[in-house]
Amino acid sequence: MFSAVPTSLYPNVVQKFLLITPPAVALSHSPPFRHLRRPHCTITVCSPSAVTELQEIRSPELVAREYADLDLSDKFCKEVGHVRIRQHVNPLRSSLMIPAEVPDWNEVYEDAKLPLMVDIGSGSGRFLMWLAKRNPTFRNYLGLEIRPKLVTRANYWVNELAMRNIHFVFANATISFKQLISTYPGPLMFVSILCPDPHFKKKHHKRRVVQKPLVESVVDSLMPDGQVFIQSDVLEVAIDMRKYFDAKLDKLVHVNSIDTNMLCDTEGWLLNNPLGIRTERDIHAEYEGARIYRRMYQKRRLYSG
Repeated sequence: MFSAVPTSLYPNVVQKFLLITPPAVALSHSPPFRHLRRPHCTITVCSPSAVTELQEIRSPELVAREYADLDLSDKFCKEVGHVRIRQHVNPLRSSLMIPAEVPDWNEVYEDAKLPLMVDIGSGSGRFLMWLAKRNPTFRNYLGLEIRPKLVTRANYWVNELAMRNIHFVFANATISFKQLISTYPGPLMFVSILCPDPHFKKKHHKRRVVQKPLVESVVDSLMPDGQVFIQSDVLEVAIDMRKYFDAKLDKLVHVNSIDTNMLCDTEGWLLNNPLGIRTERDIHAEYEGARIYRRMYQKRRLYSG
């Protein structure tokens, strides 16, 4: 399906995969179809000067620059303090198998009937807040995150920014996605799953977020013209996620087959990020890739004749 690139050499490789429902088809009397788009692979090779610049700037500073217009630097959530992020969480833990409480949508959103975008594994929430700030009346945004401190801080930031089109929920998406979305008054139009925990060990693959039950919930909940965007900086995980969505080709179609403006390679991996902003994981991965490239560049200089 896709020629493997050694991620140990290029940790900044990011695969992106977008699925969309067909326009108007589901509005007819025929069964609802959902259309699916294909992904892309981007390999960023930095010049020595760019690598030197990245060497002088730490990864968190690059994240702060990317999201500078959110102006979160002086908004400190005392309830959680400076959050130390736990990278790996076991979603099969008994305490995380309890469905999330459904919020009062009319309370958290100014207009609860707007089209909804859901980000599964929203992390710190900056990515979703950036989108919400630019589309205050176009769409509502919902972040589902399995680490409660990140949810508490993200909602604190939302309140500080006085944003009424975005909300974060502490939830195990596999358990709670269908229940949450089925109660939302408006249509589900976009779902993103961006760089989920790879759970590298084979015995831990069952912990990965993209599994058959979640995919079925997403596909069944999407409205006509709805979209799904998936991404990973680990090639194996990107292919694994794609496999689950490709199993739904009776209801989904790869976007590059219906939208010629979406540039993809021959395997259908997107050549550009359609969302207009890098996630924090994108930034960290590119930073690590630049560091490795710099070390390789120095070795070539050291051993060249």
